[in-house]
Amino acid sequence: QVQLVESGGGTVQAGGSLRLSCAASRGTIRRYNMGWFHQPPGKEREFVAGISWSDGNRYYADSVKGRFTIFRDNAKNTVYLQMNSLKPEDTAVYYCAAVSGGYYDAREADKYDYWGQGTQVTVSS
Repeated sequence: QVQLVESGGGTVQAGGSLRLSCAASRGTIRRYNMGWFHQPPGKEREFVAGISWSDGNRYYADSVKGRFTIFRDNAKNTVYLQMNSLKPEDTAVYYCAAVSGGYYDAREADKYDYWGQGTQVTVSS
């Protein structure tokens, strides 16, 4: 079992960058597939990015390809989301999530076992 804590959110102007962190305060993420989701105001939670524990494969929503990068540091028990060229439509609460190893369906929120509390990202125009 893992407990996840996100940090790094804030307010930034369009075109700027933020790096979100998701640390495991309990347990280890080493054998977990990790994902980032966001929930824009008034919308459902949406997949943003995912990374496999076994081969390091990365998955991205079309809307963030080329702008966002997910990466993990197992030694620090942390997964990151580097967000560049931010747009106002990226404004949302961002959540990290974990699912134990095995077949990894990165985009399906229902498949994840553990979630963080979320961190707010606001991009002003």
